Amino acid sequence: PTQNLCFQSSGINAEYGVQLKIFVSKAVVSTQSTGEIATVIVTVVTLFLTTFVFHCTWVTSEAYSSPSIVLAARGHDGNRIIFDDFRESYNWLKFNTPENAKVMSWWDYGYQLTAMANRTIIVDNNTWNNTHISRVGQAMASPEDHSYTIMKELDVDYVLVIFGGMSGYSSDDINKFLWMIRIGGSTPEGEHIKESDYYSSTGEYKVDKDASKAMHDSLMYKMCYYRFGEIMTEQGKPTGYDRVRNQEIGNKDFELDVLEEAFTSEHWIVRIYKVKDLANRGTT
Repeated sequence: PTQNLCFQSSGINAEYGVQLKIFVSKAVVSTQSTGEIATVIVTVVTLFLTTFVFHCTWVTSEAYSSPSIVLAARGHDGNRIIFDDFRESYNWLKFNTPENAKVMSWWDYGYQLTAMANRTIIVDNNTWNNTHISRVGQAMASPEDHSYTIMKELDVDYVLVIFGGMSGYSSDDINKFLWMIRIGGSTPEGEHIKESDYYSSTGEYKVDKDASKAMHDSLMYKMCYYRFGEIMTEQGKPTGYDRVRNQEIGNKDFELDVLEEAFTSEHWIVRIYKVKDLANRGTT
């Protein structure tokens, strides 16, 4: 009985040992498979993160690293085109106008003009004085005679506008003009300025032949489109074709009465005018 018991015990141990070896082998295989899967996952994640880093670097270099005063675009051939009109114009003001010259523009460009052109501006990005900004809006939205009165009241020497019709730059003053009209008409001095007067007969905001008389006669329209009617901007399009509004301007043949063109940047993005000294005109 003792021998049989030992034999049986040895058999059980042997069978257990075989099962243990099989279990360990499966565990090793399972561990190896898990390790391979983990390696694949780590590789894929690493590749994804590396690609993401390159993507972020590209986006930063293309979009976020460029100062807002230096614009970039891609030409039809894929080459990068740099528009340095802002710095070009600010440098012109700095070196070609008296140090005490006062420049009127919409408030968006106030800080840049002060810092880069070192000239006194009428309104800037500190927009707390709505009445003062409204006065500038009234000058931009009014016909030349009325605008001249306001500019003399504000002691303006030069007027600067941003125009994208030549280059296709859409953040220009024609696209911001409705805000100048609204703010200009928001005070008692500007009660004659009505936004509806600047829409076409069909209620559209246009610069072509269907644009309203108030639009065509406004100082803003004339400063942006002065001499533009002579320019061909796109092949197959008429002269005076605005590349932002995709319209042929409606008023091409006009002269300026109270302003004279002082400077226009390379791509026509910045236009600067000098206020004429018309001694026989009052300020009231």
